[in-house]
Amino acid sequence: MTNGVTFDFVHRFEPGTDGSAPPLLLLHGTGGDETDLLPLGRTLSPGSALLSPRGPVLENGMPRFFRRLAEGVFDEADVRRRAGDLAAFVAQARAAYGLTAPVAVGFSNGANIAAATLLLHPEVLAGAVLLRAMVPLAESPPADLAGRPVLLLSGALDPIVPADNAERLASSLRLAGASVTHTVNPAGHGLSQADLAASGAWLAKNFGG
Repeated sequence: MTNGVTFDFVHRFEPGTDGSAPPLLLLHGTGGDETDLLPLGRTLSPGSALLSPRGPVLENGMPRFFRRLAEGVFDEADVRRRAGDLAAFVAQARAAYGLTAPVAVGFSNGANIAAATLLLHPEVLAGAVLLRAMVPLAESPPADLAGRPVLLLSGALDPIVPADNAERLASSLRLAGASVTHTVNPAGHGLSQADLAASGAWLAKNFGG
């Protein structure tokens, strides 16, 4: 099925069972791997094809999608490089597995690389669910996300993502033309049932998943 393709990312792929459901690109948080978000993907959109890569950067042995200099301080040159690598992987996977443009579902570090990919390579993703995302780049690049649906779910008690940072991310995506729904749930950095319910409903409404 992969036609001998050598992929740039270690990943898991699960074919979809409903052709009308969008493929999901599952992007884990720090210390996760390619299996972490598969149960979440099945819960949010049971019929979707699931594409789940492992972050290629190690921080104290924990996989991530890009380097950081400190908590909340990103190596922006690496963010840009890794977003390009992820975009190339998505193109590889679409060709190998016969997928349409996926909807990213990212948590924490995975949400941050999804946001960066949206802004740097807007053609790659059909939309995104950003769970506990931060601004990935200090200067938002010009991007055309006209009408692209994005759900940003923040935690009111999140000790890692400041409220104003999440608001700035929502604003930058809106300025690029994305149709952004930003909800702040009474939760910390971890996911709550409210996050799962909101994500599933949003996917069904916007993509029929």
